[in-house]
Amino acid sequence: LPGGCVIGARPINLHLKGFEALGAKITITGGYVEAAAKKLPGGPMFLGGRAGSTVLGTANVMMAATLGDGVTVIESAACEPEVVDLANFLIAMGAKITGAGSPTITITGVKSLHGAEHTVIPDRIEAATFAIAAAMTNGDVTLKGARADHMHAVLDKLKDAGVLVEHRGTNLRFRRGKKLKPTDVTTLPYSGFPTDVQAQMMALMTLTPGISIITERIFESRFMHVSELTRLGADIEIEGPSAIVKGGRPLSGAPVMASDLRASAALVIAGLAAKGTTQVNRIYHLDRGYEKIDTKLRKLGARIERIEES
Repeated sequence: LPGGCVIGARPINLHLKGFEALGAKITITGGYVEAAAKKLPGGPMFLGGRAGSTVLGTANVMMAATLGDGVTVIESAACEPEVVDLANFLIAMGAKITGAGSPTITITGVKSLHGAEHTVIPDRIEAATFAIAAAMTNGDVTLKGARADHMHAVLDKLKDAGVLVEHRGTNLRFRRGKKLKPTDVTTLPYSGFPTDVQAQMMALMTLTPGISIITERIFESRFMHVSELTRLGADIEIEGPSAIVKGGRPLSGAPVMASDLRASAALVIAGLAAKGTTQVNRIYHLDRGYEKIDTKLRKLGARIERIEES
């Protein structure tokens, strides 16, 4: 039923569970999910799953509950900044929401919402990707408006890896220190290290002398990029939920295949650090999560071009 990147099981059972707890009737017919309700009385619900809370499940239930007829309490709600940002937007439109950013969110239904102006928060995953690109290429990149308070786990691991992180007002500057250092990473729900930065961090560790262990705790099949990184010369072995990266070997360009959104980004920045030419195929994955990343990288000095398929 669900779409998106092929990175392991991505059930929508928690989404459906949340809608049913609101009072909707859910049916699945011919591969389609149909939800119907004359009204949504709301109520308490638990949205915890095998790998933690559900970000979009929390967002979907929160949006639906704003125009419900009662009080909805979401336990084990996702705490990601994106959930908080959505809540702030809904509140600006007249919704009554408390607790966003904590595991318990309470929504009191209102009759209607009105228009509002809202500035969306910066993309913390895109920021992390450019930060890692700077470290991999021995570059010097300043990210304007990046939110350090949304990136504590990433910044901590980058510092452990020998990346210099400098706070300049509302900007963050990233550059490689004297040498890169191996570091271990375990992906976790927010505020832990994000699974969406795992592939990029692995690419950085391929250049880092020593052994780094990257453990994936959110999606069981999110190592599709490993085989492609090895095509570039990386030395990586998979042991259960962990990838053992023996770093320090130089990468060399090769044609590679993108398997998902963040794997695409990892292959692009690995290609920037590799000797020779790297061609990343199936970049439609990349375009779903990065707006004109090739243009932005060129402005930073990268030699990168997009080749249209005939």
